[in-house]
Amino acid sequence: MESVTSSRTARSEEDRDTLWDAWGSWSECSRTCGGGASYSLRRCLSSKSCEGRNIRYRTCSNVDCPPEAGDFRTQQCSAHNDVKYQGQFYEWLPIFNDPDNPCSLKCQAKGTSLVVELAPKVLDGTRCYTESLDMCISGLCQIVGCDHQLGSTVKEDNCGVCNGDGSTCRLVRGQYKSQLLANKLEDTVVAIPYGSRHVRLVLKGPDHLHLETKTLQGVKGENSLSSTGSFLVENSSVDFQKFPDKEILRIPGPLTADFTIKIHYAGAADSAVQFIFYQPIIHRWRETDFFPCSASCGGGYQLTSAECYDLRSSRVVADHYCHYYPENVKPKPKLQECNLDPCPASDGYKQIMPYDLYHPLPRWESTPWTACSSSCGGGIQSRTVSCVEEDIQGLVSSVEEWKCMYTPKMPIVQPCNIFDCPKWLAQEWSPCTVTCGQGLRYRVVLCIDHRGMHTGGCSSKTKPHIKEECIVPTPCYKPKEKLPVEAKLPWYKQAQELEEGTIVSEEPTFIPEAWSACSVTCGVGIQVRLVKCQVLLSFSQSVADLPTDECEGPKPASERACYSGPCNGETGEYSLEETDLFYGGSQDFDELYDWEYDGFTQCSEICGGDHRIRPSIVWITDKSKGKMKESF
Repeated sequence: MESVTSSRTARSEEDRDTLWDAWGSWSECSRTCGGGASYSLRRCLSSKSCEGRNIRYRTCSNVDCPPEAGDFRTQQCSAHNDVKYQGQFYEWLPIFNDPDNPCSLKCQAKGTSLVVELAPKVLDGTRCYTESLDMCISGLCQIVGCDHQLGSTVKEDNCGVCNGDGSTCRLVRGQYKSQLLANKLEDTVVAIPYGSRHVRLVLKGPDHLHLETKTLQGVKGENSLSSTGSFLVENSSVDFQKFPDKEILRIPGPLTADFTIKIHYAGAADSAVQFIFYQPIIHRWRETDFFPCSASCGGGYQLTSAECYDLRSSRVVADHYCHYYPENVKPKPKLQECNLDPCPASDGYKQIMPYDLYHPLPRWESTPWTACSSSCGGGIQSRTVSCVEEDIQGLVSSVEEWKCMYTPKMPIVQPCNIFDCPKWLAQEWSPCTVTCGQGLRYRVVLCIDHRGMHTGGCSSKTKPHIKEECIVPTPCYKPKEKLPVEAKLPWYKQAQELEEGTIVSEEPTFIPEAWSACSVTCGVGIQVRLVKCQVLLSFSQSVADLPTDECEGPKPASERACYSGPCNGETGEYSLEETDLFYGGSQDFDELYDWEYDGFTQCSEICGGDHRIRPSIVWITDKSKGKMKESF
């Protein structure tokens, strides 16, 4: 009798009134991760029925499953793969979001339209819908809040914060329109940072979307999005739909890497991309601990302050990063009394600490980095770092460095431009400019940077020569033959102009690209090139485009005439006027001369020709001045 009494002492007053026994212990969780359900039972002690339920549930194992674990409903369908259905084995795939009965196990045979209810109810803990925390328990869909409590209606805000107010992220929406260029195969639509949520892009047009990723550890990846489907990219679930005239990309998030959405041009028609996502605010104000007390005894005050904190790198950064977000409101300082014990009588004074009521915590401030001491090959740049303090009116002044020693001092020097300097690279020699005797040959000498790109900045003192003499060991017996002459204009200009690159510097500079091919295959045509105003960002070693008016000095020409040789029936010679037309009269080559044959003179003897020599007359002809001198 005593044991019966003790077994019922755990029952509440309500339980005794309704004749229910105490609740039993909780069962094992239905899942080990991803959110499951556990139940507890009680029994009715009355010979009649009791009011209420004899079972209750709670959620459990509310931790994310590893990516390789797969979907819970998918696992339940695949469990029937080794069971024959109507005498045949099938590979079963889940049917999600059934509006009629989301808690039944409906599966579709892969490669067929066969859909079968393989079980009247899914296992407890299975999500009712893919985009909801609601779970199936005993065949019924139960509401689950973001706090993982059954029956809770608490939801996440768009930033992913449970019961949040949306202040930790911002909505980003926009539109991109393709701009087809002859030398451009792709373009960047939008960069979506780590942690972003509810990403949706819709492309309308003939082009294609393309994904590039970069993790916080710097690992890069890409996905061509070649077919419709759902897949994982850097552990972020991606849903892609491809139609003949449009593409739709959805990523619920949060993104586990930085995503760059690019567009690959595929047709002549323009495309448009609309995008929307919620971007996390990665710089937030964080309240500091209380400063040291303003007095060592006898009662003083101490304050808190606020510092700007980078959530990605987990470090304190300059305040202006937090000021970038209007949503960020800097918390006001908190005040409390401290060191209230009386001072010893022998001291006779109250020691004042370096901080008082009106001064926030001193901080290190730095000037911008100076320009690098060397443009390549490794240099040094420096800055000034000082300890400053801000008073209640916001006036900032320099103070002693020891006041800032509670945090490490920022470095004042750092290496820069550690890549190799550009070097000269000589190409193969051209054929000799003559077919017999003495002539000239040329080669292109390029200034190549550490990336193997044609650039400028090489020392002219160490440049290999681009022209040298050559001898063809063939006698010149023809009645009319050119003297050794300079190369024709196009070849000579190519040898000069290919190495006339302009290097991008830390000052805005006009940077011309390579000339296009001549617009015609013979005669006079047009060449064009792009000329951009660019600047080298020394910190990231990347090049940025600027508006044209940011660059000083005359802008290099973006169009010029070109000559592709004679057309059918035309002479192949150049005149000085043509030379001026093609290259603006700027010539740094020798004048051209030709041998001109006038035949033999009258014989000096009327007989005995075997013993007499009859000289011929050959003129050296300057094309601009006529005959210059007589030879043999």
